[in-house]
Parts: sequence; structure tokens; C-alpha cells
Amino acid sequence: MTEAFVRVRDLKIGATVYPPGEKPHDIEIVHGVSFDLEKGKVLGLIGESGAGKSTIGLASMAYGRGGVELTGGEVWVNGRDILKTSKGDLRSLRGGEVTYVSQSAAASFNPAKQILEQVTEAAIRHGKFTKAEAEARAIVLFEKLGLPEPERIGRRYPHQVSGGQLQRCMTALALCPEPDLVVFDEPTTALDVTTQIDVLMAIKEAIRDTGVAALYITHDLAVVAQVSDDIMVLKMGEMVEYGSVDQIINAPQEEYTRALVSVRSIEHEEKQPTSEPVLICENITARYKGTKFDVLKDVNVEVHPGQTLAVVGESGSGKSTLARVITGLLPQREGRVHFAGRDLNPVMRTRSREDLRELQMIYQMADTAMNPRQTVGTIIGRPLEFYFGLRGAEKQKRIQELLDEIELGKGFQDRYPAELSGGQKQRVCIARALAAKPKLIICDEVTSALDPLVADGILKLLLDLQKIENVAYLFITHDLATVRAIADSIAVMYQGEVVRYGTKTEVLSPPFDDYTDLLLSSVPEMKLGWLEDVIANRKMESAGN
Repeated sequence: MTEAFVRVRDLKIGATVYPPGEKPHDIEIVHGVSFDLEKGKVLGLIGESGAGKSTIGLASMAYGRGGVELTGGEVWVNGRDILKTSKGDLRSLRGGEVTYVSQSAAASFNPAKQILEQVTEAAIRHGKFTKAEAEARAIVLFEKLGLPEPERIGRRYPHQVSGGQLQRCMTALALCPEPDLVVFDEPTTALDVTTQIDVLMAIKEAIRDTGVAALYITHDLAVVAQVSDDIMVLKMGEMVEYGSVDQIINAPQEEYTRALVSVRSIEHEEKQPTSEPVLICENITARYKGTKFDVLKDVNVEVHPGQTLAVVGESGSGKSTLARVITGLLPQREGRVHFAGRDLNPVMRTRSREDLRELQMIYQMADTAMNPRQTVGTIIGRPLEFYFGLRGAEKQKRIQELLDEIELGKGFQDRYPAELSGGQKQRVCIARALAAKPKLIICDEVTSALDPLVADGILKLLLDLQKIENVAYLFITHDLATVRAIADSIAVMYQGEVVRYGTKTEVLSPPFDDYTDLLLSSVPEMKLGWLEDVIANRKMESAGN
């Protein structure tokens, strides 16, 4: 048996917390985790937010982020316990032997420096290569990672490449010093499915070709199953289950793992329209102020009461821009927005209070959508006062009814957003929208920032509330699994145009246009060998063209 390159034994990690009105105290956030990792192998670390995935990944560099301390256990890398090594040795370890790929490449690159200079910096500083050698290696990596114009792309600045290209540049940065271990921390979570598949392909092939060991951190089991040899399932700092990809996917032993495997198994049969549309977008064309190009081009969609229209497409396709037009934040150049039997004024500030009440919106980031200094009761109570003039006991009663509807119940009215989990925050945002008794709610990527199990709970809640309130949803997303779970009809957008539109059955049934086919084939599936099949099929298609 090959000796493990990384050996972690009984790893314990702690932090100091500062609760409001209480004395600071120490807590343990990782509780005695152990694993081995060989060269050329990939271990996937999976679990919901707060499970300890990133904290454990960074421990392989003897690093604790944000005041976190490695309080116990051993982390052996390349034959020595790095928790007991000198600062000088750690400097040669980090960026040399062990490198890191973060979730957001855009936040990690210096916008004032060319990409090539940043990709080669660690390799040169650690004395692995001369500048000329490092640049030549970077170009080879750019080509290996499928980047366009590999000999020239390094001369660009970070803002001059797409998000997917920058994420691959960051992978090149991590591989350039010829490390022994790479820690991939949610490297595709922020990407569209079409871009994600390209980055996954590039990462998998780069790992195979370079023979590095890798830790791959994610909350998406379907993704980690495509790149890993083994998977460790984590929950609240403890190992739940540890085994081969085959065992975890096909024969999970623990209830939590089984829940992860079965995520997004919501069965939703599409409903047929029984009344006139509540929203009609007719020939909508729009552009942003100061630009010469239309970002929406002759868009036509409609939504019926009690039904969900999913608007799907990659970043830049015009999904959120359509929402801005409907809400009056971006006046259209042409066309009309017909809502609840009347044409809406293109400018939001000139719309009536009834227009505002009947058309609500839930945003992607619940953190930034709520005032952190207001309690849950105040946040939900604002629309009750504004639209219905509720006060005192009557308002409190309605707030509690809404909290019961979103399955939070008693004890939440006096909490602040910081005291809630991500899923609980999004539920409060849903309650705030429902408080206005709207006819239509625009849901803009409301589950994309949530863990899969939490996102499932939000989708089920939205479906249940739709039955009770008969509210219509316009659901903006780039996640096809979400679309299948919640949609009655679908509009596929590409470069500002609707390229496919109809009922869920019609849109998801062949024959497909090229873009819809690309979208559908890019959604990771929970089965072994799926990525290899996609890579093989695309290479065959490319060879045939």
C-alpha cells in the first residue's frame, strides 16, 4: 500500500466566540477528525455550511482563518507534523508544497497586475523556477486547462477574462509551483453550470496529468463525486461517514449521507393554467443607461396565478435584467409589462402603492436584504404597517401567523438576522414578501447561496405556500435541478433573448436547440463516471465538427 502523503490524526480546531451581552468563551468547531491522502488521489470533503470543510482544508497548511486555532491532533504533510514546524518551514510549505484555490477567483486576484505575473509569483518566490521557466510552465498549464490563446491570456488583467476563465487561471496559479497538495475550496460553486462543467473537466484532467494530491471541498455531492476517489461527509465539525465514492453514492450508511444523496428529489407535476395571466411581458427590449446595446431583445413571457415560471440561463443572459424591468428599476425601451389587469408604469417611483404591494421580490443574498439592526418581528412587520396599517396586538398576531407559515414558529420575533442560519434568514425574507399579500413574487436565485439540504427545504416551503396563497412565482435561476423541482413553465434565456419557452414538459423534452442541450447536459448527475462520459461525448462532437 502506498504511504499517505497527508496524514491527519484526531484533528481538533477551536475558536473564541463573543456572544452579545456575554463573556467571550472558547468552543471546539472540529472534533477529532482523521484521514489519509495519497499522491495522485482526491479526497472530497462535503457537508453543509459550518460543517468544518474549509477549516479542515486550511489546516493542511497549518493555517487557521479568522481567529481559528488548531488546538490538538497531528497534521503530517510530506513526512513531518506541520503543526509543530517552524515559521520558516511553513513559509516554504504554503504556496510551495501546498497551494490553495478559493471559491472566488475575482476576490483573490490583484486587479492591478497582469494574470501571468500573479500565476508565476509563488513558483518564482519559492525558487522552484526562474521567471522564464515559470512563465513557460504557466503557458503549458493555460493550454492544459483549456484557456483560449494560452500564450497571450496571461498578459490580460483579471477583469478582462470571464469568471470561468479566471477560476481556471487560479487553478494554474495553484499548479504552477509543482505542489504536492492542492486544496480546492468550492472552486465551482459561484459558476454557471455550463462554465462549471468546463472548470471541473480542467481540474480533473490537471490533477490526473500532474499527479498531485488534492482536497476538494464542496457542499454539492454530485460535483464532488465526479472528481474524488474518496469522500468524507462532515456535519458540525464531526466526521459522519468516510468511504470510496462508489460506497458513499450507492450504499450510504448514515441517515445524513442518505439525505445528501437524495437531495433535489422533489416531485412537482406542472399545473395547467386555469385563468388569465397575472403577468404578461410583451416585446420587452431594454438597455442600461449610457450603453448602446440592448441587454433584452423582444422578450415575451407570461405567468399565471398559482404557477411558477422559471427563467433560466447563464450569467449575462438577461434573467435579472428582466426582473429589473418588471419591478420598474430599469424602464424598458420598447414593449409593455401588463400586471393584474393593468399596464405598469415603466418607472417604479411613479407606481401606485397597490402596484408595489402586489408585486414583491425575494433576493439571492438574505444577509444584504435585511437590516441587521432590526429584529425579525420588525422586518416582517414593516409591510404590515405600510400596506395595511396594522398596529399593536393585531400586527403581532399576523407576524406570528407568518412565522408559523414559514415553519419558524415562536421565539423568532425578537431575534436579529445575525442570530439566524442562512436558511432561516431566507425564510424571513419569504415571510416579509408574503406579508404584503402579493399576487406575484419574483424569486431571484433565492436558493443558490444555500446548502443543498437547506435549499430543498426552501423549495418545498415555496411550493406549499403557493398552494395556500395561490401566489405566482417568477423564479430566476441557473440551476436546472431547481427548475425541475419547482417550475410549471420555463423560459430559457441566452444573450438577452428567450431561445426556448413553454411548459416544463415541452422545454425539457427533445429535440433541443444547441444552447438548451448544452445547459441540460452540464448539470452534474449523482452517478459514477458522469463527467468522463461528458468529456468523451464533447470530444467526439468537437472532432466531428
